Order: sequence, then C-alpha cells, then structure tokens
Amino acid sequence: MWIFFTLATTLIWGAAELFYKKGSRDNEKYSHLKVCVLVGAAMGIHAIFTLCTQDVGFRAMHIVEYLPVSLCYIVSMALSFFGIRFLEESISDPIENTSGAICSVLCMVFLKESISIYAWIAIAVILAGILGVGFLEKKDTRRANKYGKKLAVIAFMMPFGYAIIDAVGSFLDVYYLDVEITPLKFVTENNIENVANTAYELTFALVAIILFVFMKIKKVKFEITKQKDKMLAAVCETAGQLTYVYAMSGNGAIAAPIISSVCVVSLLLSRIFLKEKLTAKQYLFIAIIIVGILMLAIIEGE
Repeated sequence: MWIFFTLATTLIWGAAELFYKKGSRDNEKYSHLKVCVLVGAAMGIHAIFTLCTQDVGFRAMHIVEYLPVSLCYIVSMALSFFGIRFLEESISDPIENTSGAICSVLCMVFLKESISIYAWIAIAVILAGILGVGFLEKKDTRRANKYGKKLAVIAFMMPFGYAIIDAVGSFLDVYYLDVEITPLKFVTENNIENVANTAYELTFALVAIILFVFMKIKKVKFEITKQKDKMLAAVCETAGQLTYVYAMSGNGAIAAPIISSVCVVSLLLSRIFLKEKLTAKQYLFIAIIIVGILMLAIIEGE
C-alpha cells in the first residue's frame, strides 16, 4: 500500500499548491495570514483527532520542546503564502523545493556528514537553475511595473526564505527525531514521529488562534464562507501530511524521490487550471531545478 500513499501524497500536495495560489489574492492584504489560520485550524483538528483515537504518548511539554522545529516550518510556510500572492506558482514552488539541497549542505557543514560527488552535482544543477531564474526575473520588469520594484523584490525573495528556513527545520529534525539524543522526553522509536507531528500541528493551531485574534483586533474581514480555496488548501496540506507518514514508513528510499516530484505536479496543475504562462527560458531553468531536485532525492534515497 505504500506506493498508493506515495502517489496520493504527491497528488494531494500538488493540489494544495494549486489551491494556495487560487486562494491568494495580491490585493488582499492579510491573505497569507488567513491561509495560516485555516491551515492551523485543519492541523489542530487532525491533532485532536489523533490524540482521541491513538495512544501516541504525547505530553503538553512536547509542544515547548519541539517549538524550534515547529516555528521553522510555520514561519517558512507563512513566507510562502505571502510570496505566492505575487508570484506564479510555476516559479515559487520549484525554488521552495530546493530546501532539501540546503538541508544536505547544513548536515555536511554542522554534522560533518559526507556528501557524494553525485549529490554535489545535483546541488550544482539546482544552483544553476536558480541563478537562471533569478537572472530572468531581474531582466523582466513586468512584476516591478505592476507592484513596484520593492514589493516585486520582496515577493521574489519569499520562496528563498521558505527554502532556507524550511531547510533549517529539516536539519533540526535530524537531531530531534534521533531517539538517542532528542530533546523530546519520554519518547520511543515507535512514537517519536507521531509525538513530533502532533506537537507541530498543535503549535500551528495556537499560532492560528493568535493570528485570528490579531485580525479581529485589526477588524479584518474574514468570512469563512468566502475562503473555499484556502480551506481546500488547508485540508489538502493536512491530508498530505497524513499520507506522507504511511508512504515513508513503507519504502522511504523510493517514496522520497517520487514525492519530490510534487513541484512537477503543481507546475502542470498551474498551467492547466491557472493558465500560468512563462517564457521558454523560464521553463528551461525551472526544468533544470526540478531535475536537480529529483537527482538529489534519488541519490539520498539509495
């Protein structure tokens, strides 16, 4: 069944990216915060369901112990939600998916892990693609003309912010999910991942409550009935996280590179449903990034 969950994860997360984009409007000032609230609500519901139906050994203090990792993931997602208001999904998602390459470099630098020559080649391919996309973005003045130069630059930097901070979160997870050295107390090899995931989801739910109160104070209109796409994105994000656990528990070495192709799925969905059109050169460099990501996922899975 692991292959079913692997394909399901890839498609569900690809759909999530589509709905994130559909629900993110460039003229809606707090659109990114609304997405955070709805994602946090969906994750909170899932965490409560998990606690009510499974004995995962979760304790309230795990929220505090896992907080550094949770905040990395939450902040990175908030940056992504902001950037996607102004960027094409076809550009932002491949850049965000380079977080795995950044995490590999962090592990090499700080944990003294060795990286094969093939992994270095994959990272170089990714870097070449990113430089190409960045060069074309700098030459293209359409976004700057539409939103202003400052906002255009900030928006373009958001996927990079996501990639870096998400990579830090993944790097910390290497430490947190090692049962022999983890700061998480009273966990075992069998429940550590469920405990960490529940702590993350509950933290996101708490952040969602804070953001919701903030928007209420600011008198921001937040009509749930008009947030269909944002809600679908939140449900897909949470559902994908659930199927991801089962996918990786089956045959992670094969599942990981397949799931890494989610950026290909989101690119195709964006082209079909959002009618996004990039130049031939942009598609070329994005294809280079995707090839590098898939190469690295396959190499790491061996």
